[in-house]
Amino acid sequence: MTITIKTDSETKVVTLTNTECNIYQSVSLSPFTSYRVGGKAQWYAEPKSWNDIQAIFTWLQKEQMPFTCLGGGSNLLISDRGIEGLVLNTRHLKQYLIDEDNLTITVGAGYPLPKLAWKAAKKGWQGLDWAVGIPGTVGGAVVMNAGAHKGCMADIFKSAIVAYSDGRIETLSKEDLEYSYRSSRLQKENALVLQATLNLESGQSKEEMMALTTSNFKMRKQTQPYDKPSCGSVFRNPKPQAAGWLIEQIGLKGHQIGGAQVAHRHANFILNAGNATARDIFNLIQYVQEKVEENWSILLHPEVKFLGQF
Repeated sequence: MTITIKTDSETKVVTLTNTECNIYQSVSLSPFTSYRVGGKAQWYAEPKSWNDIQAIFTWLQKEQMPFTCLGGGSNLLISDRGIEGLVLNTRHLKQYLIDEDNLTITVGAGYPLPKLAWKAAKKGWQGLDWAVGIPGTVGGAVVMNAGAHKGCMADIFKSAIVAYSDGRIETLSKEDLEYSYRSSRLQKENALVLQATLNLESGQSKEEMMALTTSNFKMRKQTQPYDKPSCGSVFRNPKPQAAGWLIEQIGLKGHQIGGAQVAHRHANFILNAGNATARDIFNLIQYVQEKVEENWSILLHPEVKFLGQF
């Protein structure tokens, strides 16, 4: 799907010299998120190269402005009020390099995670089959330690190149990221993942890996709702319990606030069932939290990231 930036005669555009990138004022963010909700970015840019990013960060330092990273937009909820500062979308950072000898893949932050999983499977490489149904990008997966089917990014992560708004560019190891369940150090830092290198394994045939990856994909399609916009799983599983099971047992499947609805197929999904606002979704998330805590004495922690003021 191609998404274009819509501007009008009143939209201010900052042209960065010696780059392929412009910075746009007041850009709607809803088309760039899987929920299809959210307000406008005060400023918005889509870098295509590291040179673009360096120019953007120079502009940020001059303007003394914060920035927010946006990848596939699949694990977040953007406020109807929008986001102050600059929103930096990594969707064009899709460089891709395979090291056959060391079984590593180095890939840009904006590369789609499911596409990468299929590429690994076609080579007969193990380690990414769990990612085939996760509708996000590599950069977001690194930051959130994305996972499914008993696998996660921490299992295969080797290193990442990360840029900071003060101009620093660092290479961070797995130990540096301090990975835990659906968490990393980068969630607490204002940093941008540029690319990541992943360690995979051989040992199975291409046919076996394609069969396993296909099986994981079919399972996700059968058990999770793909017919309406969502952010993926809303809550972290309070191990050993599963969030979806806790929500289902208290009868919240199908519960609706405004245009937001707890999915019938999987209770840990909240859908934009039609014309939902970000506030509808946010209110339903809070309602589910309250009811689960009231019935189970367990506070569910959101996996979804909230951007802007709610």
